[in-house]
Amino acid sequence: MKLAIVLCAMVALSECLVRVPLVKHKTIREDMEERGAWEDFRRIFPFNPMAKFDQSLTGAEQMTNDADLAYYGVISIGTPPQSFKVVFDTGSANLWVPSVYCSSPACGNHQKFDPSKSTTFTSLGKGLSIQYGTGSMEGSLGTDNVEVGGLTVTKQEFGYSQYEASFMYYMKADGILGLAYKNIAVEGITPVFDNMVSEGIIHNNYFSVYLSRSPATGSEVVFGGYDPEHYNGNLKWIPLSSETYWQITMQSITINGKVVACASGCQAIVDTGTSLIVGGEVNNLNTAVGTSNGVVECASIGSLPEVTFNINGYAFTLPPSTYVRQTSSGCYTGFENSFSNGVGNGLWILGDVFMREYYTVFNMRDNFVGFAALR
Repeated sequence: MKLAIVLCAMVALSECLVRVPLVKHKTIREDMEERGAWEDFRRIFPFNPMAKFDQSLTGAEQMTNDADLAYYGVISIGTPPQSFKVVFDTGSANLWVPSVYCSSPACGNHQKFDPSKSTTFTSLGKGLSIQYGTGSMEGSLGTDNVEVGGLTVTKQEFGYSQYEASFMYYMKADGILGLAYKNIAVEGITPVFDNMVSEGIIHNNYFSVYLSRSPATGSEVVFGGYDPEHYNGNLKWIPLSSETYWQITMQSITINGKVVACASGCQAIVDTGTSLIVGGEVNNLNTAVGTSNGVVECASIGSLPEVTFNINGYAFTLPPSTYVRQTSSGCYTGFENSFSNGVGNGLWILGDVFMREYYTVFNMRDNFVGFAALR
């Protein structure tokens, strides 16, 4: 073909025709129809998958990795804006930040919201109390303008703390922005993401999370879109089993094809606000990978087995380089017993250890999560 093109350049165009045979391939639709996947695709994904790149439809917020403990980004509240670092937490549904009325040590080294300095703030005259797995906060409720990723939600209800448990003292983030369903929002508050949709700020009722393997930079949450540049292959869609947390059903957890946990199936939540993988059978899992109570000889990481989470007919595998944490005091698996984390009811939590391997799309309109392996 290259030779034919060169010869054409040497003669009159009318005297040179290069005939290229056309081969008709199956369309994507035809291929998916043959595999019985087209209707599911249409139902789940009728929107424009490139919407992320239309900045009028989406908002992207860069996140920082806080020592693999949490990922946070910067938002602003009020007029003029007051800036705060918040954890984007799919395991809760409320937004709150410290306030000038908080005297707890945990508030002392964080930015504090001052209602008197915002011309758009309104007090709701009632309190707020939220219990997390690692502690709690108490405060009051108000409304104000909230800017996230270049998008502004007006009159957003949020909490401003007057007391914070010590767990926040060690966090670089000032507060928490919940991204779970309204059903679990304390005081029935409408979450930030829901208001983005209802106010027409974004056109697609889904958001995506990329947790970079980098120690600090590169991570992001995208509201109303997702970025195919971050992952390989296609997203694998998992239906939710409960529209509270982002809760799904796991069939089993296996190593080399052998079931080591969740043998009869179990429930799991996909939680950006939990740094580890948490479950009631973690002792079995740690034993199965060949560790003693999760303690690993750092020199032996490469010889540990892969761990596979079987979900909705898909296998999501974590290599040891992903699930082992290397710290200054030694190496440990990223698996924690749920009872030491304050989480019961047999729920597993697929936290950041899992999501650093899999790009995640949270589809609230159709109640699915989508996973794809990171590049």
